[in-house]
Parts: sequence; structure tokens; C-alpha cells
Amino acid sequence: MRTRKIVPSALVVATTVALLAAGAPAAGGAPATSVQQGTTDYTVILEEGRNRDMAIGAIRAAGGEVTRANDAVGVLTVKAPASGFIEKVSASDAVLGAAHVKPVGHSPAQPKVTQEQVKRAEVESENKTTTPNASPKGSKANTAGLDPLDGDLWGLKMVRSDIARAKQAGDKRVYVGILDTGVDGTHPDIAPNFNNALSRNFTIDIPFDSDGGEFDGPCEFRGCVDPANHDDGGHGTHVAGTIGAAANGFGVSGVAPNVSLVNIRGGQDAGSFFLQPVVDALTYGADVGLDVINMSFYVDPWYMNCKANPADSAEEQIEQKAIIAAVQRALNYAHRKGVTLIGAGGNNHEDLGKPRTDVVSPNYPPGHARDRAIDNATCLNLPTEGDHVISVSALGPSTAKADYSNYGLEQASVSAPGGYFRDGLGTDWYRTNENLILSTYPRNVALADGAIDAAGEITPAGLAAGVKKACKDTTCGYYQFLQGTSMAAPHATGVAALIVSQYGKRDAKHPGTLTLAPDKVEKVLTKTATARACPVPRTVSYVPVGRTPEFDATCEGDTKFNGFYGYGIVDAYGAVTRGGNFI
Repeated sequence: MRTRKIVPSALVVATTVALLAAGAPAAGGAPATSVQQGTTDYTVILEEGRNRDMAIGAIRAAGGEVTRANDAVGVLTVKAPASGFIEKVSASDAVLGAAHVKPVGHSPAQPKVTQEQVKRAEVESENKTTTPNASPKGSKANTAGLDPLDGDLWGLKMVRSDIARAKQAGDKRVYVGILDTGVDGTHPDIAPNFNNALSRNFTIDIPFDSDGGEFDGPCEFRGCVDPANHDDGGHGTHVAGTIGAAANGFGVSGVAPNVSLVNIRGGQDAGSFFLQPVVDALTYGADVGLDVINMSFYVDPWYMNCKANPADSAEEQIEQKAIIAAVQRALNYAHRKGVTLIGAGGNNHEDLGKPRTDVVSPNYPPGHARDRAIDNATCLNLPTEGDHVISVSALGPSTAKADYSNYGLEQASVSAPGGYFRDGLGTDWYRTNENLILSTYPRNVALADGAIDAAGEITPAGLAAGVKKACKDTTCGYYQFLQGTSMAAPHATGVAALIVSQYGKRDAKHPGTLTLAPDKVEKVLTKTATARACPVPRTVSYVPVGRTPEFDATCEGDTKFNGFYGYGIVDAYGAVTRGGNFI
């Protein structure tokens, strides 16, 4: 068991050498020492419609060797010289670009807030998972009750899942993918809805970064590949619980407590995401018939991926073009296959249509960040700014936009509960854990965090963080408070899953499942959202709650659509009772 620590996105690092350090024997049994002597891995993006063999020829001419392929989106993984390869191979007309295999994302949930942390310092936001078929009218639905700890889930009530479940609590034939750090499929609130057969882990644990610092920590399993029902980060399990924790008379329940949960892990234990696992997870999820995929992460090593930023070198520009192309192709592929895509809006407290100077990129290798002026027309925060992604901003229990949440007319599709520690200024709720989002917590992570002891009892540190425990006979589950747009997105994902449950039809391509076109899901989600006008005055200052003036935000738009709330706060009850009017 590793010693777990919070890894800020500015320090997300990895090494391709570590990925290959096992030194698999080459042909003839000789050690593959060349992997550690001047070569590294790249993701190569082919030009659409161009000859694949021509691209492979260009790869070989540049000194590379193709090791695997994702033909669904024209992506090749290549082993090649550690320097010079990107520019050489990208000179080919058959190659759009290439990128080093390195972290390209970080889960944006903010660290748990303890009273000790509150006294010590302000926590800055980060910059940076067989009933009759439902007819279009929802003729016969599954229902559910509430669980013992649901009284702590103010978010569940804000999106009206608590009353929606009397009509529709979700259908097991609706499959929701959690593209995150993993999902603890053994958690007593996750296990009843967890589909282990479809779940996959597309990552390999990386013990140390390229500078020798601990990254994922020691590998817990042989081969450094965690099982598909394991989460050593905690973030993905929290997300999964908000989406679909079972209403089983135990612990908490999710927004859609009867749907099926599928782990399509693309994130490391430390919270970072690689390009190749993310693309592979998206295309796999599309191929197996997932209905909704939650993406509570954002793209690094560049907070903003720019196509031609003059502050970047030629190689860096090529790399960012490749990342943009690969991610967008995977999103397009999933959308065409019928997947509704939900993304966290991000925690950089900025209008994504008017981005500020990027001061945290590139964050790999560490210490190389520089100020980069951002051109909104050619720079993207991914995946939330990708096509077909429903971007979600985060709210506190008062429905105020959380101080850390990104916003703006350009990207905010809808809003949802994400937690806001500083909400309720002047009340007893101000700066309390109860302003955050409570959800499922893997026992192994709770133990590594020091939130529980070896006997499973909550420690003083765990009590300060608000950690909760529920037991039935000898089975116990743990729950933690977090905040972030990572917590807002799964509320919207849960509502999307309810929409497919209520109005979806049998999927002929994937027997035993339901399907509903993602454009229809989005229409119901936005048309039934609870409209919320901009605050008065429109410019909100967060200085009174201890933030700097940089956090001040101006809400543009009207009640029908604005930069804080998008089309409104997602509404589970409205979606399952009135959504048929918009199909």
C-alpha cells in the first residue's frame, strides 16, 4: 500500500521509461535494453483519409516502430528516438502530428477540506469515473426509495432525484461509463450496480516520475495493472457513487440508483491521464454500447492546448495539435456510436470564452511552466471544450456558482451541485464539510489517507474531514466529502442516464441494452433544466469569502441561458416527467 498524497495538476508528471521498465524480452530472448537507452513512446495521429501504409513508412523512416493501433480514430502508438521524432514524422503528408506518451489530464476535484487546513491556509482551487422495455413515453419504470445517509446529499435534492425515483430510478439496461481513476466495484453501494464483465483498466501504474519522485507509488498488483474493480485514487469511486450508488437501504444512493456502472479507467492513481488510455477508453466504451460517459478530468500537460501558440516550440505546437485531434476524434466516434458525453467544466475560476494567461503549462517535466497568452480561437481546454461534450459548471447548496468553477456563455451547457466550501457566508454552514458533496470512498484509499485505522474505525483526521461510515452486519462502507466540477458532472450524468432509462428503446446492436441518441438526451437535459437568472449584481465578488479579486466573476446572458448556469440546473424529476415533450 502506497502513501497517498494530493498531486496538484502543476506537478503531474510521468515517464515512458517507467512504463517499459519491466524490460520485456525482445525477439530471441535478449533484454529490450534499447527502450531505456534513447527511445520513448509516442502517440501518432494519422491524417484523415490518408494512406495508413504511407504513414507507417514515414514512422519507420523517422526511426520509429508501431507497437499498437487504435484504428477507430487513426491513432498509432510508436516506439521511436527520444528526440527529433515528432518533427520528422509530422513532415509526412500522411501524419497529422505526434505527442509524447505523457499525462494529458488531471482530475479536477479539490482536496478534502479539514479544519486543520482551514486554520493553516486558504485552499486555492486547482488550475488545472431485466424489466420491460421503456417506451418513448416511459410506460413502465423502475422505482426506488432513499438510503440512510441521503439526508446529507443536498445535491440529490437540488436535482430532484429524490422525487424523480418514484417514477424512474434508472434501468439496469442503461450503461454508464466512468472514465476516471477507477471504480471500487466492491464498495457495498457500488457493487449492486457494477458491471465487472464490461469494466476495463486501460492504464499501467507508474511508481516514480522522470525526476525520481513518487508518482503512483508502489504497484499494488502484479504487472502494475490494477483490476478493473479497483480504485487507488478515490476520485472515480466518488464520481460513480454520485451517478449510481444503489438504493439498497445502506449508506447513500446516486442520482440514478438502478443503472449499470462500467469502469473504463483512463486515469492513474495519482489523478493524471494519458492520451492513449483516454482515447482507448472512449472508443472501447462506444464499441460496447455505453449510453453515457462521465469525464471528470481535463487535459494536461497543457492546461490549454493551442494549435500555434508563439510561446511554444515547433515540436510543442505539433504535439498540441495531435492531442486536440486525437481527443476530438475519440469524442466524435463515441457520439456517432450513441454515447452522451458529460464533462466537468474545470476549476480554474475563469470564463472559458475569455481565458486568462496560462501560467501552469507545460507541467511536464515539472518546473517548466511559463506564461502563455491564450488565443481563445485556437486554444482548447479538453475535453470540456470538445465537440459533443455537455459541459457542467458547479454550484453550492445556495445555488451560487462555486468560487473555483469555470463558467461562460461559450461552454457552460448546464449547472449542477459540485460543492462550495465557502457558501453560506454569515450562516452556520459557512466553511463546513456539509457544503461539499458526500459520496462513496474506497476503504483502501481511506486507509492510505489516514481517514480510518487498520480496524476500519474513523480517525480524528477522518472525523475532521467529515468521513462517514455505514455498516450492516459485518459489511461496512465509507463516504467522503469532495468539491469540484468533478462532482457537478456526475449529477448531470445521472440525470442523462435517467433520460435514457425513461425514453430509450432497445439497442439492436447491443442486445439487452437501451439506447437514445445523444442529441435527444442533451435536448431533454437542457430543456427540462431549472432556469436560473444571473445574480444581482451580475459581477460576484468572492473577496468576502477569502478569495482574491482574480476570482470575481461576471455572469452574462439571460434567464434562458447564461454563463453561470447554462440552460439551468439539471432536473431529474422534470426530465423523467416532461422530457417526452422534447423527444
